[in-house]
Amino acid sequence: MAELTGRTVLVTGAGRGIGRAEALYLAAAGANVVVNDPGVEVDGSGGDGGVANAVVEEIRAAGGRAIADTGSVADWAAAQRMVELAVAEFGDLHAVVNNATVEVNKGVERLSEAEFDDVVAVKLKGTFAVTRWAAAHWRHQYERGARVDRSVVNTASGSGLLNPLPTQTNYAAANAGVAAMTTVHALELKRLGVRVNCVSPSMVRTRLTTEVPGMQQTPEAGLDPKDPITVAPLVAHLVHPDCTLSGQVLSVRGGSIAVNHGWSRGDRIDKEGELWTTGELAEGLARLNLEDPFDRLATAIGGALGVEGREQFEELVNANLDKA
Repeated sequence: MAELTGRTVLVTGAGRGIGRAEALYLAAAGANVVVNDPGVEVDGSGGDGGVANAVVEEIRAAGGRAIADTGSVADWAAAQRMVELAVAEFGDLHAVVNNATVEVNKGVERLSEAEFDDVVAVKLKGTFAVTRWAAAHWRHQYERGARVDRSVVNTASGSGLLNPLPTQTNYAAANAGVAAMTTVHALELKRLGVRVNCVSPSMVRTRLTTEVPGMQQTPEAGLDPKDPITVAPLVAHLVHPDCTLSGQVLSVRGGSIAVNHGWSRGDRIDKEGELWTTGELAEGLARLNLEDPFDRLATAIGGALGVEGREQFEELVNANLDKA
């Protein structure tokens, strides 16, 4: 499976879960891998440099090439250093996989400023910071005449894109921002030979999903659709020099991969030459095909709800918010 020999890939948040699976898969495909992970807890507290080093040792034991980095993607200087480390150790950097994230789940009235800032700092700012320093290196190389395929793979989530999950104000907002940033960067960096895409894993067993009902169930035989490894082949394809995709946000759920189209315009009402009156708006908007967020969430997690099912679902959500 030596399809990525000679390519150097920086994977953030690669110490556990999806990032670890991606790092191992990319290394097995021949890539040089920078394993970035400060080893923090789910909420971003603490730190353990041994987490990244353990993945590096696993890669080396299998005959691959890897080096550990324990900096935080939310730290501007640390983001620069991890890019520089890749170049210093392996001669160049060909791809970045922005996977790092933290999570604090609470209802909006209970969420503190620090809890909001910390999640957005890692997920959104961290994705930007690492991409920014990689792009600066790539621009320098391009101006020197290097014409090499480069790639950025961002990581979002159904939370913020498809599933309006209660208790995830910070996480959903950051992931939606990552998806938006993906399309902007795809347009900006095309001139430098850089492709930018985004994967959005769903129903994957990680530290962030341990409390999700049914997540711990595993099949008796065959591939486990909730295993983080299910995301890795798509990431490997997106960083491959023969891949032509750019500006895409792709959902991954088990063996299913779907294209996301983001916000798109739906039904509309029009009036020309005069301001709307509030009465006209009330009548006109009532005729539009409007989606209820609870129905949208219910569809995403398993199917449409009837009236009774909807009431039970709302009660469950509200109970969870009061516990958060």
